[in-house]
Amino acid sequence: MTLGKVVAALITSGAVLIPIASANEHIVDVVWNGDDRFDYAGTVAPGKFIEVCDKLRSGQVIKWQFDSAEATDFNIHFHKGKETIFPAKQSQTRQAADTLAVAVEETYCWMWRNKGDRPAALRVQLHKKQPD
Repeated sequence: MTLGKVVAALITSGAVLIPIASANEHIVDVVWNGDDRFDYAGTVAPGKFIEVCDKLRSGQVIKWQFDSAEATDFNIHFHKGKETIFPAKQSQTRQAADTLAVAVEETYCWMWRNKGDRPAALRVQLHKKQPD
């Protein structure tokens, strides 16, 4: 049976096809530019979330800020075994800015969850500060 016939049979039978690529569409990898900055603009769909993630080294300092058209639940987190550590956490906010002093080498994620019923336009800026 050809792939086309398999797909047609699945559609006819009522099966739902989910593209494999959709599994991690909510994760955005940080790509630093030449000025040690990262800018992101996107939309958090209602009931969904977006994470902006990067592996950071102990001692790094990241200045961050964001603004959103709708209130979102926001946090910065990393995983240590089965535990989730939150260096920052705010409920239903549209904007925030601060500095993250990286204490342990881990993959850190800035995360926004849209609990509302409208899409939330989101702008994020991260900047790696050089040590004094």
